Amino acid sequence: MNILILGAKSDVARALAHEYAQNGHNLYLAARNSHSLAADVSDLKIRYNIAVKAVEFDAKNYESHAGFYQQFSPKPDVVICVFGVMYEQKAAEKDWVLAENTLAVNYIGAVSILEKAAAEMEVAQKGTIIGISSVAGDRGRVSNYLYGSAKAGFSAYLSGLRNRLAASGVHVLTVKPGFVRTAMTEHLPLPAPLTAMPAQVAKDIYKAAQKEKNTLYTLWMWKYIMLIIRNIPEFIFKKLKL
Repeated sequence: MNILILGAKSDVARALAHEYAQNGHNLYLAARNSHSLAADVSDLKIRYNIAVKAVEFDAKNYESHAGFYQQFSPKPDVVICVFGVMYEQKAAEKDWVLAENTLAVNYIGAVSILEKAAAEMEVAQKGTIIGISSVAGDRGRVSNYLYGSAKAGFSAYLSGLRNRLAASGVHVLTVKPGFVRTAMTEHLPLPAPLTAMPAQVAKDIYKAAQKEKNTLYTLWMWKYIMLIIRNIPEFIFKKLKL
């Protein structure tokens, strides 16, 4: 199968590339400044004896997305939307450029490109779309509500897309990671028992996609942590500093 990874330079994306490659799948690695993926392309080709191609992709250049998706031959069997940005909440509250970029990349850009993939897969009557959302979207919290609101929208979008494409035999998987040790979170004091490494997240995603699960929390305990957080009464929740 041919796997398209959107946002291929992130730590989770690189782990996903290795996970799919070691299982014999060919890869399209899409990112801005895609020439910087040359070492990844060479390593994956040599290590796993698969076909790998790096392609230029800009999540916010919405007008380019149709042409971007049409370039692939053969078309991707699996499209994984990994890209995203997360700024410090207080900084984003004070700087609209940061806030707008949070919404534009994490929601609008993701929806724009996945609509192109969905249309192709709907006609082909096959395929898999995997969207990396976040537990942050399960309930708005003071510590990251701008990022969380974008991810909440993305989760709702993936739910609707799954509903739309089910009749066409296209599988849509929503992934909700908790804490993951990546470059994006390296400045945060994350609790070790609740924090996954990218390789573990990639393995969980691969297994969930193979089993055609609808939603994946990774690590697994986040499903129950967020169940508790979602069910805290609002009159109590609004007084908490989460």
